[in-house]
Amino acid sequence: MRGPTKIDPVNRIIDANINRAKEGLRVCEEIARFILNSRQLTGEFKKIRHGIDILIKRLPPGEELLATRKSSEDVGRTINAGEFTRRNFRDIFSANIQRVKESIRVLEEFTKLSKKSLSLSFKKIRYEVYEIEKKASKRISALRLNR
Repeated sequence: MRGPTKIDPVNRIIDANINRAKEGLRVCEEIARFILNSRQLTGEFKKIRHGIDILIKRLPPGEELLATRKSSEDVGRTINAGEFTRRNFRDIFSANIQRVKESIRVLEEFTKLSKKSLSLSFKKIRYEVYEIEKKASKRISALRLNR
C-alpha cells in the first residue's frame, strides 16, 4: 500500500495553468467561431490549444499532475474579483484572452525549473497569442453587435 503522496506545488501550478490557458482559449475560439464567424481565427485558436496539448506531453504524466490537483482546497476558488462584471462578448473575450496570456506566461516561467526547452516553446505560443489577440480584437471592434 502506498503512503500519502507529497503534493508538488510546482506541478500544481502547472496543472492549474494548463487548465486555465486551455479554457480561456476555448472561450476565445467559440467567440471567433460563433460571433465573428471566422474560420481563420477559429482555426488559429484551435491550433494554439492543440499546440499546448503537444507541449503537455513533455510535462510530468497527466496522472502525476492530476494527483497534485486539490480544487476543493484551492484558496483562490472563492475569489471572484471582477468575474461578474462582463457586459458583453467583448468583455468576455478580453477577460479570457488576458487569462490565456497570463497562464502561458506562468507555464513559461515554471517550466524553466525543469525543462528549459519547453519554456521556450511556451514563450513562442505566448507571442502567437499576442498576434491572434490583435487580429481578433480588430474584428470584434468592427462589429456593431454588442451583447
